[in-house]
Amino acid sequence: MPTRFWVLSAVCSVLPDVDVIGFYYGIKYGDMFGHRGFLHSLTFALLLSVLVVILAFPSVRQFSKKWWAMIAFFFIVTASHGFLDAMTDKGLGVGFFIPFDNARYFLTWRPIFASPMHIRNFPSHDGFVLLTAEMIWIWIPVLLLYAGVRMIRNRNKQIPAP
Repeated sequence: MPTRFWVLSAVCSVLPDVDVIGFYYGIKYGDMFGHRGFLHSLTFALLLSVLVVILAFPSVRQFSKKWWAMIAFFFIVTASHGFLDAMTDKGLGVGFFIPFDNARYFLTWRPIFASPMHIRNFPSHDGFVLLTAEMIWIWIPVLLLYAGVRMIRNRNKQIPAP
């Protein structure tokens, strides 16, 4: 995949947290456009994924299998942010179904410590605990999955064709 695919994957995975800017404009945490609100919803993930594929990959024929696969990929990348936030130990939950339902939800399993709301709180014991938990529950599993996929791909390349 081209570099823009990977850059947009990274952008889509963190874009929902742009909603923290709302604090500076008087938008309250629990509002529809507050933190973990609409930008963390499945609706936003779908809209963003369609927009990314249409604008960034115009050469992919609309409604083709590749087009739908790319939309599904960017949807999962964007929606995963909300699901990871729903696994944190603090906050009001995630508005998965906004604008259809303003309720906030957490998952029943919540092993991830919520990130401090201000960057100045990171260089502390709490920041260290947060980064350690993210390594255990997010980064190490992702790296193991990546390594497993690479091993399977390499093994399949070594199998001679009949």
